[in-house]
Amino acid sequence: MSTPTRALIADDERLMREQLRARLAEVWPELEIVAEAKNGLEAVELTETHKPDLVFLDIRMPGMTGVEAARAIAQLPTDDDGWRGCEIVFITAYDQYAIEAFEQGVVDYVLKPAERERLGVTVERIKKRLSRDTAGGTHDEPPPVMQQLLQKLASRMDPAKAPTLRWIQATVGQNIQMIPVEEVLFFISDEKYTRVQTATLEALIRKPIKELIEELDADVFWQIHRSTLVNTKFIAGVSRDLRGRQLVAVKGSNEKLEVSRSFAGLFKGM
Repeated sequence: MSTPTRALIADDERLMREQLRARLAEVWPELEIVAEAKNGLEAVELTETHKPDLVFLDIRMPGMTGVEAARAIAQLPTDDDGWRGCEIVFITAYDQYAIEAFEQGVVDYVLKPAERERLGVTVERIKKRLSRDTAGGTHDEPPPVMQQLLQKLASRMDPAKAPTLRWIQATVGQNIQMIPVEEVLFFISDEKYTRVQTATLEALIRKPIKELIEELDADVFWQIHRSTLVNTKFIAGVSRDLRGRQLVAVKGSNEKLEVSRSFAGLFKGM
């Protein structure tokens, strides 16, 4: 007998949680709801505790929003019991910007109030993805397009959190130098430092990639690897090596940057 799919529901409105639970019981009766959260922070904590396959997140909750919670959930560590992350479905009232973004197929969403027909479409898509994950034995990392979408949605919901980084203060030899962000070709990090590469210099900073992602414009700097961000205006082309790996050529540098499997979709068809 197969293990039932396990889900968590997060919404600050109790009636909405109850309604979604009832609708899910109609369209996906074998789904097991393991917990309910009243806010984003609780959603992250309960996800870490229960390790569900699926999390329904209200996009707007007090304190930590659903978007912020999704980004935090994506950073949760995997474990020895086989949990490799979970699918995210956003619960939202009508928001033209959000709906247009979601309709690109990057993530699934449920409109408030949840209607059986629309929820059924979402459920079928989720089942297919979960089936692929089970067959492969693992959940993939959130697609990079989704990560960029979450950053844009977070900025829209709270303009104060929009990307603000304009200068990089970096160590060059024995000196501290201010580097304009628009001149950076790419960032590559290791365990201790992040390398900042321009056409004319190489410098080191202590800010990790995950912090840079929060502060840089997602339309300009694409994450192509867990440890690499590249400035899109300097991408010269993408090729494949003999092992089938995608490699990004960068204007102003002889270095080629590897694209990890999780981010290969950025260069679909290449």
